Amino acid sequence: MLRSLHIRDYALIEQLEVEFDSGLNIITGETGAGKSILLGALGLILGERASTEAVRAGAKKAVVEGLFDDANEGGLPHLLRSHEIEPYPSGALVVRREVSASHSRAFINDTPATLTVLRAIAEHLIDLHGQHEHQSLLRTETHLELLDDFGGLGGLVETYRTHFEEVARLHRKRADLVKRESELQQQKALFEFQIEEIDRVDPQPNEEESLDAERRILENAETLFEATASLYELLYESEDAIYDRLVVVRNGLRDLARIDGAFEATLGEVQSAEIIVEEATKFLQDYNARIEFNPERLESIRERLGELEGLKRKYGGSLDAVLEHRKEIGATYDLAADFEGAIARIDGQIAEAQAKLSDAAYRLSQKRHEVAERIEEMIQQELADLGMPHGQFVVDFSREPDDAGWIAWPDGKDTVCLRALPTGADLVEFYITTNVGEAPRPLAKVASGGEVSRIMLALKTILAKSERLPILVFDEIDVGISGEVARRVGESMQRLGAYHQIIAITHLPQIAALGDHHFLVEKHVEEAPKGARTKTGIRRLSDEERTREVASLTSGEALSEAALESARELISAGKRGEG
Repeated sequence: MLRSLHIRDYALIEQLEVEFDSGLNIITGETGAGKSILLGALGLILGERASTEAVRAGAKKAVVEGLFDDANEGGLPHLLRSHEIEPYPSGALVVRREVSASHSRAFINDTPATLTVLRAIAEHLIDLHGQHEHQSLLRTETHLELLDDFGGLGGLVETYRTHFEEVARLHRKRADLVKRESELQQQKALFEFQIEEIDRVDPQPNEEESLDAERRILENAETLFEATASLYELLYESEDAIYDRLVVVRNGLRDLARIDGAFEATLGEVQSAEIIVEEATKFLQDYNARIEFNPERLESIRERLGELEGLKRKYGGSLDAVLEHRKEIGATYDLAADFEGAIARIDGQIAEAQAKLSDAAYRLSQKRHEVAERIEEMIQQELADLGMPHGQFVVDFSREPDDAGWIAWPDGKDTVCLRALPTGADLVEFYITTNVGEAPRPLAKVASGGEVSRIMLALKTILAKSERLPILVFDEIDVGISGEVARRVGESMQRLGAYHQIIAITHLPQIAALGDHHFLVEKHVEEAPKGARTKTGIRRLSDEERTREVASLTSGEALSEAALESARELISAGKRGEG
């Protein structure tokens, strides 16, 4: 929601700070007081183009800053990071626009941003009704998403999207395969030679390490034989052998331990050393007995290592690289040798995947039509309640035939091919008319002013729970209405306030009385050393001030007790939900 709006040196506003709340925020004020200036300032932080004439006379620059919260929801965090803008941990989002005589700058969370980025961010924050640029419902691309959200069709959409991505992957795989056909045929002869060369040597995993270890042993057989024999003699066979000395020490310690138990621990350690020396002598004796002097085997190993080295030099520098290369060229060779079979197999996979896609698209479309019927009926009733009894609302479905389309669609006894979109087979656009005898037209071409705002209100009231935009701003919504219709418009906005933050500018007491919060825009003349200056400000009204403001909307400046009592009744009825 829009937590606060700060404006400095913009048009008639010298300094203004207003804090909004959740629910229905009503803004009133006399004609010319500056309500349109307030919306103009809001438009700046939504990415509208700035005019240097908007800078207050005598000031260097105009500054507009909006503080939004709940910016961690929906797709906004991803959008921010994609433009290298870090969200605040609190979820707050600060959007600032500065306009001077020479240039305009925008900042999001103190990071400079282009107007394109600003507009993209704003589309996730605010719908401004009264100026078409920020009306999400006037953008055709949002209609299908709104329909799916309202009907709770997310599961079916996701199922369809999974099949769509699988079909797209298989088509890419087939296209890559066809593109590689000539290349594969050219590589076939080369790979055949390489496969034959590698397979003739037939390298095995970890073979090189095993051979190299055996080579080192055979090359040093004489050294190993002499060293193990010498060590064995030193430990066990010589007249002064270590083992014999340990036996003498062990026997001496045993005699001492009989006298003093303090020698027991040392006796145990020497006995352990005796056992270790005995095991070492056995190992040396066994190893010495197994040593081979085999020059033929050594020469065979050297030749084998030479063959492996040759493969390594040609195919990657390591035996693992050689084996991986053999695997890759083997797969490529098999593919080249059976290219037609590979194409046939992938065509079969595509046919199977497209059948699943077609089924998912058809089931999704059937559900969408059911949801569309409910939406049409509910919105037409809402239009009637808002003073447009002849309103007709139509969810228009269309599909794009395509001979190469991925979706097979039943058409009577025949089947036609349709273009598959990432969202299904359906193209959806909202159509509407509010006049008898007029055929429904695309929503994007409806009339401007109060009528379009009421149409938007009707749509959003029905789609409120599924509409993602948290903030809705309504201007001119009361143009051409009064009495009972005005009351219904106010009630509709009040209900909508349960799901969104609503900011509404109105001149009608029936609407103003229903607000959760009431703000007054005022203009006054202030004397200054260089002459009088007109300034615009805004303030939140107390309960008593609100009563007087609603009364003034009814009877003008001369407030009678009857007008005040009527205002109190309107406000009280609004709080009770009676309108």
